[in-house]
Amino acid sequence: MNINQQDVPLVSIIMPAHNVSQFIKASINSVISQSFQNWELLVVDDCSTDDTIDCILPYLTDNRIKLIRNSKNLGGAGSRNVAISEAKGRYIAFLDSDDLWTPDKLEHQINFMQENNIGFSFTSHTTMDEQGSLLEQIAVPEKVNFKSLLKHNYIGCLTAIYDTEPYGKIYMPLVKKRQDFALWLELLKQFDYAYSLNKNLGFYRIRAGSLSRSKSDAFKFYWRVLRDVGNCNHVTASYNLFCYLSIVYLKKKHTNFYNKYIIG
Repeated sequence: MNINQQDVPLVSIIMPAHNVSQFIKASINSVISQSFQNWELLVVDDCSTDDTIDCILPYLTDNRIKLIRNSKNLGGAGSRNVAISEAKGRYIAFLDSDDLWTPDKLEHQINFMQENNIGFSFTSHTTMDEQGSLLEQIAVPEKVNFKSLLKHNYIGCLTAIYDTEPYGKIYMPLVKKRQDFALWLELLKQFDYAYSLNKNLGFYRIRAGSLSRSKSDAFKFYWRVLRDVGNCNHVTASYNLFCYLSIVYLKKKHTNFYNKYIIG
């Protein structure tokens, strides 16, 4: 590890959990397996009705892992905000309870941020299905700013880390969907750019029943975030939504063109 061992920053990992007993052990294990070990994991159970709590309890012997239980259902954004409020680390990282990190994720990314004085970063990642079979690698641009992110959310939630030192803690807007996109926009109102480390350092699980699978809802909430968080008027929101739909189409149907001309 290249980070000065006398000044290793604490990383707070934000993990909301709701009825994920099938997946959460693997997610927690991917944190425990990190080569970078100065972290705390804040797991927020959002009123699970399955065995999620029973899966988490054995890990609490590790004093770096904290379980917070919501008294009422707060949703993804509210649960993440509860964890952010309790976080003690300089860096805030995100890992959902059905996704995974590679063992060197934090080491590479924190080194990248500290060596280059970067306050907000993300990486490429790989998608997988519910059984863990790998699907495709998601490439990312070198950097994005507020204006470019309005056109497409290039930042996977499991890959994002931000530094609280310049501007303090920044919380997720309380929208039902696209909460991560909304947070990235809030962060880019402070940071000039989010910079990418173009390494595949995580695995995003695509689940048939996940909120993100409803395409019509996804478009509707993308529009809402453009208006409410992106401060777009009707015309600019329409333009950015058109760009978003076009980029999604190119990504799916003309991948080579997307990688060459959109990602660069």
